[in-house]
Parts: sequence; C-alpha cells; structure tokens
Amino acid sequence: MIRVNEVTKYFGERVAVDRVSFTVNKGEIMGFLGPNGAGKTTTMRIITGFMPPTDGTVEINGLDVFEHPYEVKRIIGYMPEHPPLYLEMTVDGYLRFAAELRGLRGKDVSNAVKRVTDICGIGDVRKRLVGNLSKGYRQRVGLAQALVHDPEVLVLDEPTVGLDPRQIVEIRQLIKELGKDKTVILSTHILQEVTTVCESVTIINNGKIVVSDRIENLTKRFSEGGRVFVRIRHPENLDIERLKDIDGVEKVEIKEKDQFEVLFKKEAEQLLEKISDVLFDMRVGVVEFKPFGLTLEEVFIKAVSEDIRYVN
Repeated sequence: MIRVNEVTKYFGERVAVDRVSFTVNKGEIMGFLGPNGAGKTTTMRIITGFMPPTDGTVEINGLDVFEHPYEVKRIIGYMPEHPPLYLEMTVDGYLRFAAELRGLRGKDVSNAVKRVTDICGIGDVRKRLVGNLSKGYRQRVGLAQALVHDPEVLVLDEPTVGLDPRQIVEIRQLIKELGKDKTVILSTHILQEVTTVCESVTIINNGKIVVSDRIENLTKRFSEGGRVFVRIRHPENLDIERLKDIDGVEKVEIKEKDQFEVLFKKEAEQLLEKISDVLFDMRVGVVEFKPFGLTLEEVFIKAVSEDIRYVN
C-alpha cells in the first residue's frame, strides 16, 4: 500500500506540491494524471525517495519513506520518464548492474536478468549496447530495471512513450498482470491507457489533488445528467418534439439522420424505460440504445479547467 499524507514541496518560495494526500491499495493500479507542470513528477520523486518533501509523510507498506529509506527501496521499483540508462553498457551488463545495486548476488542476479528480459521482450538485444537501441527498446530496458528485484510497489512515469502500437498493447497487458499482486502508480498523458489499465485515477492540478476515486465513480460524479445514444432504422418516423415533451428530458441532439442522443436530468435515470417505450410506439426501429456518462477525457478537462475538488 502507498499512503501519501499532506505532502508539500517548496522550491524556494514556489510551492510545487500543496498538501497532497491519496492512498493506493495493494493490487490496485492507479492512474496519476495532470497537465504539464501540475506536480506529478515531483510527487512521484517524493514517493520513491528521490527527493524529500518540505512537509508531510509518505508510507510504503507501513514504512516511512524517509525514516526507512533502504527498506523502502528494496520493495519499490521506479521507472522515470527518462530511464537512467548507461548508454555505453550492454543491456545484459546494465541489468546485472541494476540487480546488484538492489542487493542481488550470484545466481539470483542471472535469474533476475533472465526473468525481466523475458517479461519485457528484450532477450534478442541483451548483448547490444544500450546506446544503439531504439527509443522503444530503451523504454523496455528502463522498465526491466524497475522490475529486476521483483518489487512489491511500482511507480511508472510514461512507460509506453516511444513504443509502437503492438508494444504498447503488450506493455499495458504486462502492467495489468503486474497489478494483480503489486501496487502500481501509472503516470501517463494517454487517457485511453488509464481507462484500459487502471481501476482508479488521481488528478493533480496546480500542485493540489482535485480528483481521486475509482474511474466508474468519477464518470457518474461529474455527469450533469444522464445521456443515451440511439440509432434507428426508420428516421422518417421520429418525432423529436414528442421526446422533448417527456418530463425530465432536457435536450435531444441529432448526430446523423438516424443517430441522436437524449439528455435527461441526473436524478431521472428511470426515464430510460419511458424513452424506450416512446421510441417503440413511434415505430422507428431501434437498432442501438446505449446509456453512457462522461468519458475520462471529459472528466479530466472538467477537473483541470474548473474550480472543483473531489476526493473520495
């Protein structure tokens, strides 16, 4: 478990992180989002013990990061956005070096390097110099060094940057598998990645946490009302005014001649059955009837552009 409690970080007189608090449970993958300069990287560096906070505490599995730095570093793996690679070393040599830095010795080093090269798909470049690798392979080597000591906690900053589409899918699946028994913080600018991989999301803006909850809760929380997408076979039979006359329906938005959305009041979700009945009575031939809330992208935009604070 990761517990961040009232963490503040000043650089001179500028506050980069302002009383940040959140918790990530074991086996949970949390997406950590925010615009550029919001305080993501600073927070992650504090969590991993790379830099101390001005105030506040961070606990990893019950251990204070700065009171027990050696113990914490044994159970945490960190992949920064720009992995700390030694370009003049071979991949195998670098990973062996990283394993030894983590306290592994003898056969444990060889076994660990073999395990992470298989997991990260870099076995075919083990003997090549890191400096001669593509951006995608360097990212994989950076992820491998974070995993080499089989940590209980992973902090990953933009782990799929530079990868091709197939590699992105593979790394996302790997992160999901790792999240089954590890605690993972995943920082990314790709909102689809959060939706695909993460169960919860924390959004930081101007150094403060503005949103922290499970993804499905956030899309409901920020929706100003319900929406249902409808696609029909016989648009000539559609009576828009009849839909608008339903008590609780606020708006009907036409997308195509055979596609539209009905927006209704948030507290009136029981209207779905009424809307369906009216459409059936019109004989429009409903092909698709799909209720939905806000996307994560819409939640993110609301969170960073409006004066809100929602932490569960």
